[in-house]
Amino acid sequence: MTGSLAGWLALRETADVRARSTALTQAVIDRLPEHRPLRVLDLGTGTGANIRYLSDRLPHPHKWTAVDRDAGLLAHLPPHVEARCGELGALEDPTLFAGQHLVTASALLDLVSESWLRLLAQRCRRSGASVLFVLSYDGRSSCWPEEDEDNAVRELFNAHQRNNDKGFGRAAGPDAARTAAAALEQAGYTVRREPTDWELLPDEDAMQRELITGWAQAAIEVDEGKGRVVRNWLARRLAHVDEGRSRIRVGHEDIAAWV
Repeated sequence: MTGSLAGWLALRETADVRARSTALTQAVIDRLPEHRPLRVLDLGTGTGANIRYLSDRLPHPHKWTAVDRDAGLLAHLPPHVEARCGELGALEDPTLFAGQHLVTASALLDLVSESWLRLLAQRCRRSGASVLFVLSYDGRSSCWPEEDEDNAVRELFNAHQRNNDKGFGRAAGPDAARTAAAALEQAGYTVRREPTDWELLPDEDAMQRELITGWAQAAIEVDEGKGRVVRNWLARRLAHVDEGRSRIRVGHEDIAAWV
């Protein structure tokens, strides 16, 4: 995204909450053990939106461990959350999953590699934890009013997602939810998936601007030869936003799993 990461996370939180599957959240909660306090591990925590969403829904008491490589983002967390600043690339910390009843993450899986997702499933299964992985981008998007280049920009953005490496290896990108579900099933989990699409309305103009500008930048990084076409597309899309008539749908999936 074009602004600060903390700013982008703040922009998207309302859309995230609106999109999330309450049914899958409740299905996981219903299968958590009666042990108290519950121990919950949140991966790629950012500023803690996932913790804020789940804290009021989980049985009390519960204890959070939050992991992110950005200490500045973790500084937004309340003091009762155990914050661990560090890389998740190899999942090597033997204490990270031990004793956890629930492992969860939001908007993370599409940034990591397929091999990392398989390793994550194994680590979760070894600890006996249930899992709730939410808001994984799945490669779908639609914009209204439509522009002729919408599909081409989306495909370039998806190619960018698959070529990303955030320290986990080449990203699974739009294939992440499918790959994660298969890995969890192979590890012995019962898995449920639901689409949890963003539906961005015209008054969510700040988020729309940030989103489509990020799409355009990624598309140009993939194919600089289409730079002029993409910039012209961006100007028209931003005009729709400015005129208060732009709507955008972005495809995501939630995954819940338990043993």
